[in-house]
Amino acid sequence: MSNSIGSIIAGPAAITRSFGELMLKDVPADKAARFATPGGKAVVSNHPVFVFGHLSLYNRRVLAMCNQPEGVAAIPAEWDGLFKAGVECKDDADGKLYPSLPVVTKAFFEGFDAAVAAVMAADDDLLRQVNPLEGRIREMCPLRGQFLTFVLNAHPMTHFGQVSAWRRMIGLGSAM
Repeated sequence: MSNSIGSIIAGPAAITRSFGELMLKDVPADKAARFATPGGKAVVSNHPVFVFGHLSLYNRRVLAMCNQPEGVAAIPAEWDGLFKAGVECKDDADGKLYPSLPVVTKAFFEGFDAAVAAVMAADDDLLRQVNPLEGRIREMCPLRGQFLTFVLNAHPMTHFGQVSAWRRMIGLGSAM
């Protein structure tokens, strides 16, 4: 196994990916874009469709930072308006607002796998470069490799925690 910076970043991403897969265990497709309603009261919280749709936006950023084309990480243009940071997750009672769970999970996992491969193949010098993004994210992750570590690991795990809580609220229990 390589001890390149890319392999150090990408290694834990296998754990991140497997945790994402576990969060989907037994999730009914017809409830995946719905708010949980424990005790009959809706809880405004990110549901699986929103989480996986949101995370799918970041795979293309990883590829761009690794100077790779979007390829399988390309997503429909309208997904930015549905899933970008700061957009409120909505309860999709009619199943017309969001793409289906299989569509968003396919986009996420295919894009994530391509992003991980791009980071694994990235030259150490590229990963040591200054993060090209501006603002708070550059303050928190001043190097390109630091941002990629966040995007492939901490960011998805945070959102998978939301899915874990949603699972409990709809009565699915632990996925572990």
